[in-house]
Amino acid sequence: MVGLKLFNTKGGLIEVMPHLAEVEAEVQALIEAHMDTMLGVRFLASEYVIDCVDGGRIDSLGLDENGAPVIVEYKRGTDVGVINQGLYYMAWLMVHKDAFRSLVRDRFGAAAASQVLWSAPRLICVAGDFTRYDAHAVREHRRSIDLVRYRYFGDAHIGLETVASVTGQAAVSRRSRRRAARLPLTRKQDGAMAELAEAVDGALLGLGGGVTRIQRKQYAAYQRLRNFACLIPPQQTKLLVYLKADPKEVDLVPGFTRDVTGLGHHGTGDLELQLRSERDLERAQDLFRLSYAAA
Repeated sequence: MVGLKLFNTKGGLIEVMPHLAEVEAEVQALIEAHMDTMLGVRFLASEYVIDCVDGGRIDSLGLDENGAPVIVEYKRGTDVGVINQGLYYMAWLMVHKDAFRSLVRDRFGAAAASQVLWSAPRLICVAGDFTRYDAHAVREHRRSIDLVRYRYFGDAHIGLETVASVTGQAAVSRRSRRRAARLPLTRKQDGAMAELAEAVDGALLGLGGGVTRIQRKQYAAYQRLRNFACLIPPQQTKLLVYLKADPKEVDLVPGFTRDVTGLGHHGTGDLELQLRSERDLERAQDLFRLSYAAA
């Protein structure tokens, strides 16, 4: 299963035969308890009741690593209505922003509530499986939608596999035309650092299928289901890139790599790369791939 990630929930050995949960609520409870680790999303609310004529309950609400609002819907098996249901809730959310801001403010504070990235809301559908029609349907929408298949392995591991990932208008995929998708953060920059930033952007977008760039004022985030790299706007003599690779598993080189665990910085990731030349970019390729695989 390409892109499969296994998460140990209790310890023990992985059973050979994968299987589905007994009930949908089991999957929801597990993912909500580990949402940051599994999806890169900070949990906000469960079974959130929406106030509209037809009513409804959003399975999970969250905030992703870049401050974008996230709706997560779950199905035990295959359900052709999960995407439409999620989009229905998304439409409600986009006209009830104050309600979402209030949730964010109560849980993460006023600063987080003021910085919600409304240009890139996301829908994540987690189900036992999807049809080929589901994968086609998400490509017809302008919202960011991820279809994620789950499987249990014994009673101690769960596997998540991204089946399809489609970006919204604010996100740029590697399939977009490069000239149209030029990095906003380099438009006012000139010289070698701007060229290096473009090269880094191309390298990160080209790592594999489903890579998305999310642009924020302070950084550009590159994600699959989760961020795996963040590129900071060029400084005069260097570029900073933050990766999700574990610094403890990397041979740190002064002036090139640095462990920033616990240190405040824009973007996400505990491994800082300092790039000053094309040669540094070549040296960084293995670390890019390591972080991409970890995401």
